[in-house]
Amino acid sequence: MTVTAETPPIVRFATSPDRYRHWTLEVDGAVATVTLRVDEHGGLVPGYELKMNSYDLGVDIELYDIVQRLRFEHPQVKAVVVTGGLDRMFCAGANIRMLAQSSHAWKVNFCKFTNETRNGIEDATANSGQTWIAALNGTAAGGGYELALACDQIVLVDDGSSAVSLPEVPLLGVLPGTGGLTRVVDKRHVRKDRADLFATKPEGFRGGTAVEWGLVDAAVPRNALAEEVARRAQQAVRTSRRPSDAAGVPLTPLDRKDEGDTIVYPYVSARLDRANHRVEITVSGPNDAPPAAPASQGADYWPLAMTRALDDLILHLRTNEPDLGIWVVRAAGDPARVLAHDAQLRELAGDWFVNEVRHYYKRTLKRLDVTSRSIIAVIEPGTAFAGLLAELALAADRQYMLEGVYEDRDEDAVPATIVLTPSNDGDYPMGNGLSRLGSRFWGRDADLAAARATFGRPLDASAAAELGLVTVALDDIDFEEELRIVLEERASLSPDALTGMEANHRFVGPETLETKIFGRLTAWQNWVFIRPNASGPNGALRRYGTGRKGDYDLERV
Repeated sequence: MTVTAETPPIVRFATSPDRYRHWTLEVDGAVATVTLRVDEHGGLVPGYELKMNSYDLGVDIELYDIVQRLRFEHPQVKAVVVTGGLDRMFCAGANIRMLAQSSHAWKVNFCKFTNETRNGIEDATANSGQTWIAALNGTAAGGGYELALACDQIVLVDDGSSAVSLPEVPLLGVLPGTGGLTRVVDKRHVRKDRADLFATKPEGFRGGTAVEWGLVDAAVPRNALAEEVARRAQQAVRTSRRPSDAAGVPLTPLDRKDEGDTIVYPYVSARLDRANHRVEITVSGPNDAPPAAPASQGADYWPLAMTRALDDLILHLRTNEPDLGIWVVRAAGDPARVLAHDAQLRELAGDWFVNEVRHYYKRTLKRLDVTSRSIIAVIEPGTAFAGLLAELALAADRQYMLEGVYEDRDEDAVPATIVLTPSNDGDYPMGNGLSRLGSRFWGRDADLAAARATFGRPLDASAAAELGLVTVALDDIDFEEELRIVLEERASLSPDALTGMEANHRFVGPETLETKIFGRLTAWQNWVFIRPNASGPNGALRRYGTGRKGDYDLERV
């Protein structure tokens, strides 16, 4: 089959350094250098060339892999320098022709994944002691500047021509899609009137003005760029808490089997029910007790292996299976073994490897939180919704729990329970900064306190329902029929309305940089993307590069 914008490819998110086409990674002791030199003819989909270090989803998949490998495979790296490999060009941002020819769903998923990768860079700086520094060897426009904004520090070459800019509004009729507007004001604290001027000035700002306004941290002559960046990198090395002599843990290739409508990994499986527009996802607990030294198991360490599989599955379903709008999530296995690993992750949180595993699981749960799918947790005999796996139930939009057992099935079955632990109280926070438990009981302090009082105690359906930890608890006479009706009803509702409803309900409480990016900014961007001013036949995206501006409907709505 010929791949076109109308028939996009099946996207695989697993890659490795030997397969990179657009990035190079060099490690020199405690400092890594990541260089973007995009292969113009290496687009993920035919129909465009990636000129001027512009990027598409394939470029960002490689960057995501780099971020992950630096955290797990290179514990000695304490500073990461990202720079451009073309003369006087850091990065021109997302490829405009790629965006113009893409479906709405493709554009939205592209922006979402790119944002999550930027968040991963910020998370590495904040929680791994691995400071990212942008060395802008030339112009950084649009998404190129947004990549720099994800870094902790930005150094721009001051050569009279290199600039930083967010030209999307004046040139393309859309918004900077990977958090640029938000990071300029919320992270770099650029004054809002200056941010307004900056975002409507297509050529951006150079040198001293960019420094004065806070758009970059320093602007230096070309012959001083390497020295200034090296100085900042060494300063980051001196203040990092990462170990200097630990052995890295290789992220070996994922063991994934696609068999018809079934996807199977170690500890995670999915059955695709296309007729009913849903996916049955099962996450399995560990087979053994936790090892004394988690890093000795490498990528086979259960919390890491489970997280890598879940991360890959979420990305696969989100990008390649947009019609499967309902995800039914189960957890299976021995709760005692899950709880033993849960306790170890807390007890050894200061270990560099365990720290990385914890934050990776946190980021994967966040990816689930911002996924535009209805998530239903089903809690039955044999369940393992305990500790860190209980987060999956708490992340769901609803939870259905069976009271007792199925009387006509396994006579030895044990009624389902759920077990909360201190890990559910903030170890894996959402984008709003709250735990999923805290978000569930937002404004209901007594209920939150009652849930906390049960930590470590198995809760049957009656107790879970009384505490408000499940939506519905039913006996086996009604359970399966009620669940069937619920899932069929969900599939009959408007996916657009459900997406908006779910995103609103999931993120209660305070607004943060993350919730603004994935909520407010994304919602507006989605609307802008489908408006004729941007994507119509005479819109700015379609006309970019032709020398003609878009024809705008000037009505403000």
